[in-house]
Amino acid sequence: MDDAQLIQATLGGDEQAFKTLVQRYESRVAATIFGMLGKCPEAEDVGQETFIRFYHSLENFRGESGVGTYLTRIAINLSLNELKRRKRRSLIFFRKQDGEQWDIEDETANRPAGGGKEIVQRAIQELDPKYRAVIVLRLLEGYSTEETAQVLNVPLGTVLSRLSRGQQRLKQLLEPYMGELI
Repeated sequence: MDDAQLIQATLGGDEQAFKTLVQRYESRVAATIFGMLGKCPEAEDVGQETFIRFYHSLENFRGESGVGTYLTRIAINLSLNELKRRKRRSLIFFRKQDGEQWDIEDETANRPAGGGKEIVQRAIQELDPKYRAVIVLRLLEGYSTEETAQVLNVPLGTVLSRLSRGQQRLKQLLEPYMGELI
């Protein structure tokens, strides 16, 4: 069955049809979420929430975009929400022994360590979320510029400028590790 038939069957109460949709798209959703959040405990929660939201919105799904694009949009939005929660939590200050305060976002604390793939993944995690979303969709997931604009609901020019700025920032983040990556 194609996606439209599976959606209709799901709306008719066929649980197996929805399971088929989940199986069809779970790896794409997981790759998007891992690209945005990294491999962390929250990633699984965001993945489950993506499919829960999709299920609850099936009656409103008009099919203007493909199911994969729709699910990716949900996954990106939920990932961005998680990143906002992380940012709020990271504003907690810890006390040093001498009484000075320092932020958890200390530069040396975020220095990536490990193999080349890990270094690149950590660098992507340090990008501003709006750049990270474009980098993940365009470069890691292989979406076209037009598809990326559709998923993020932004103009094509915005995707192009964020891609350029994101790549520049990524290059800056990776420069200290160029010897390790080559």
